[in-house]
Amino acid sequence: MPQAGMTQEELLALPTAVDIVTAGRAFGVSRTTAYRLASAGTFPVPVRHVGGSYRVSRADLLRELGVVETISA
Repeated sequence: MPQAGMTQEELLALPTAVDIVTAGRAFGVSRTTAYRLASAGTFPVPVRHVGGSYRVSRADLLRELGVVETISA
């Protein structure tokens, strides 16, 4: 059963890089599916293997999901 996606506010509050489970949640997929896609090289955004874990760039997530980040002056 797919997980609920994240709100725009949640996405904008993410750190610079997130784990694969959090990235999967942003796309509305389960932990198992996120790991399966990452290991198959078919996750919707680039995935980096750092140490023993998968990491995804927040900027890549926002771009793929069409979330525009505005900077207040």
